[in-house]
Amino acid sequence: MKQLYINGSWHDGANVTVTHSPSDLSEVVGEYASAGNEQVELAITAARDAAEGWRNSGVQQRADALDKIGTEINERKAELGSLLAREEGKTLPEAIGEVGRAAAIFKFFAQEALRIRGDKLASVRPGVDVDVTREPVGVVGIIAPWNFPIAIPAWKAAPALAYGNTVILKPAELVPGCSWAMAEIISRSGLPAGVFNLLSGPGRIVGEALSKDSRVDAISFTGSVGTGSRVLAACAARRAKVQLEMGGKNPLVILADADLDVAVNAAIQGSYFSTGQRCTASSRLIVEEKIYPAFVAAMIDKLKSLKVGHALQAGIDIGPVVDKSQLDQDLRYIQIAKDEGAKLAFGGERLSRDTDGYFLNPALFVDCDPAMQHTREEIFGPVASVIPAKNYEHALQLANDTEFGLTAGICTTSLKYATHFKRHARAGMVMVNLPTAGVDYHVPFGGSKASSYGAREQGSAAVEFFTTMKTSYTGS
Repeated sequence: MKQLYINGSWHDGANVTVTHSPSDLSEVVGEYASAGNEQVELAITAARDAAEGWRNSGVQQRADALDKIGTEINERKAELGSLLAREEGKTLPEAIGEVGRAAAIFKFFAQEALRIRGDKLASVRPGVDVDVTREPVGVVGIIAPWNFPIAIPAWKAAPALAYGNTVILKPAELVPGCSWAMAEIISRSGLPAGVFNLLSGPGRIVGEALSKDSRVDAISFTGSVGTGSRVLAACAARRAKVQLEMGGKNPLVILADADLDVAVNAAIQGSYFSTGQRCTASSRLIVEEKIYPAFVAAMIDKLKSLKVGHALQAGIDIGPVVDKSQLDQDLRYIQIAKDEGAKLAFGGERLSRDTDGYFLNPALFVDCDPAMQHTREEIFGPVASVIPAKNYEHALQLANDTEFGLTAGICTTSLKYATHFKRHARAGMVMVNLPTAGVDYHVPFGGSKASSYGAREQGSAAVEFFTTMKTSYTGS
């Protein structure tokens, strides 16, 4: 059994969680300790006790530790990628790519630890100097989702540590294995005891305690809108700093002047890769009427060529849905779409393979009305809806007609429309002739409206959440 990591040592939990591969339900991936109230108390106390020493640590110490973590993750990316594919269901190439991303994130923030900037300003008063510096927030609680089980913990933990915070990481119950592997690497990196702690366990125990405990100075959360709203309420009640990344119902606009191959490739990758289980997935394909029939026909042809199967099998394009609950949700929305009158042009049925897994044929609905329930609510599966648009102006209106605002994309050969869309799309990230899913680790990540709350994640922008500013005055 894999234990919890608290205050520099390994601990049993209150219970044990057994995980199974969504590609083969008979395969046990691992047994992991699950924290109860006692372990939560130990971890929060440890992080609080270690906070003062770590906030005053040298930046070279932080940089060396993070670089060492990134190096080992990268050296073991084939092994850890296999674990990720078995645990979450991403295809092996996608899983190895995610592990490589986690390694790059740690190495990026190793260098950011050496670049914590401040300002020295002249005061309006003669003989007075002003210094503006950044300081760690303190104890940071990280509540991570299941769909990126090593990249998201990395892109939250790495900046938190780089900027001098202590960390308590709660991975999703479905996928504790990758976070445990990351914690085991971190345990040998030279970080002092209590600086990093791993608490696998249920949200109602671990997540709730982190959100409500006054000794936890900040919460960084990625997950559903409902859970994020509860985290926000708990943090607001005690005036804790909070960062939320939640849902998306992302549009990909295809104009009549688009390169059809480019548009289809962007739509297929954005809508269906990673089994559609990405907050940045393209779930609304908004297509100008002139190219609508050709686009739908090309999408169906491409979908016919995709292979769905075991995540570790060579040549597979789409792995299984992560678990039964998510599969049931996908199938429920597929039925809702049918009942609403949307036309199912391809897929949408559960598939049988050599192993018993949660395999779903990617679904494409066409002739969808933007007011339909399935076009407005996040499904989080391999389901995309094609919505016709009269022209660019109508397409832009449809793209912005959502409560979410994480990412938006457009396929066009027109510089005029691409430039206008980048300015007027109501989303935190905009893609031109690219899938809406797929972002770089060294630039800001985040959205608007119901998708995000608080400071941006990733890149140098992460300093805004994981530090506070202090202004100091010195007289002569």
